[in-house]
Amino acid sequence: MDPLTLSLQKIDALHSQDPTKTPTTNTPYELHYAQKMTSYLYKHTATPSPALQLAIRAQHLKRWEVPRASYPAGKAGYYAWRSGLGRRQAEMAEQVCRESGIGGQEAERVGRLIRKEGLKGE
Repeated sequence: MDPLTLSLQKIDALHSQDPTKTPTTNTPYELHYAQKMTSYLYKHTATPSPALQLAIRAQHLKRWEVPRASYPAGKAGYYAWRSGLGRRQAEMAEQVCRESGIGGQEAERVGRLIRKEGLKGE
């Protein structure tokens, strides 16, 4: 299996652990969200880069483990929560990529995209 496909499968397996289910299909919510975002990506970009495919798929990786309520209320708390999640999700996605055979630079690129760094080039 190629590294991109393996990475996507591992990301989906992590999303499948989400205890929250969508009401209509009983699919784990983050898996549903990741699939929806991938579909959206292909509607707007015929041939997205592998890094962009992975970043889109992993942008909410294990989000349910860090509830919003674990940060202070208000705008500052919200931004701190989002920033913390972005760093955490980027690290996890980079690790999945490396374990799946994706090279270090490409894995780091996935992390940068998840952290929303250097988006203009994509």
